[in-house]
Amino acid sequence: MSNTALLAQPTAVRHLHAVETPAPVAPAPTTGSIPVGTAPRGFALYVGIDEAKAAADGVSLSTLVEALRRTLGELAPHAETYATVALAPVGAGGRDVDVVRLALHEPSAVARTKNEQPEEDHVPGGVTIDISRRRVHIDGESAALTFKEFELLQYLVLREGRTIERTELVSSLWSHADADEAPGERTIDVHVRRLRAKLGRYEDVVRTVRGIGYRFDRHADVVIRYGHGTPSPDRF
Repeated sequence: MSNTALLAQPTAVRHLHAVETPAPVAPAPTTGSIPVGTAPRGFALYVGIDEAKAAADGVSLSTLVEALRRTLGELAPHAETYATVALAPVGAGGRDVDVVRLALHEPSAVARTKNEQPEEDHVPGGVTIDISRRRVHIDGESAALTFKEFELLQYLVLREGRTIERTELVSSLWSHADADEAPGERTIDVHVRRLRAKLGRYEDVVRTVRGIGYRFDRHADVVIRYGHGTPSPDRF
């Protein structure tokens, strides 16, 4: 599945229409395979299609998301929606829908990968950033990054080539913090300095864009391992 930018949304947006039903449909029973003491709170629809296939069908990923949201709004106005894109390394292969299920932690898809042989933890030289295992190795040695330092590095890596403003880093990495607990923008600079200190001679993998923020660009000395279940950034 490609992790390139979304295709431009066409001027004429296709729209999925709700199917008229002659009578109200009875709610589905909540017994059977549903564990005792639990209740359904929603559902996930995994859609496997990359940008090239969407373009061949005359749409874009954002067009499909908007059409589905609009249809859901007609059928169930009280429904809340959240959409994201599953990312995978270019040329990873496999069925699109399987890539989506793995990247978004669909339980049965993840379970089928548990018996696979794990990759080596690191390569002899350079920096290895293992997103799925939340590990960083520098010249073969494990780097003692704090939780927030890894979150910061991961956030930049998953948005490779894009300059991230300090305000976005604060709102994203401290999204669950109370207003008085969220750091100021300059605190981000402190976290970046500490992260760079631990990266040592590879500190330039985190670049400063003066007056704006920070970015990560592909680096010859950096190996990124996404693995199964790599988190994907919000795209819609």
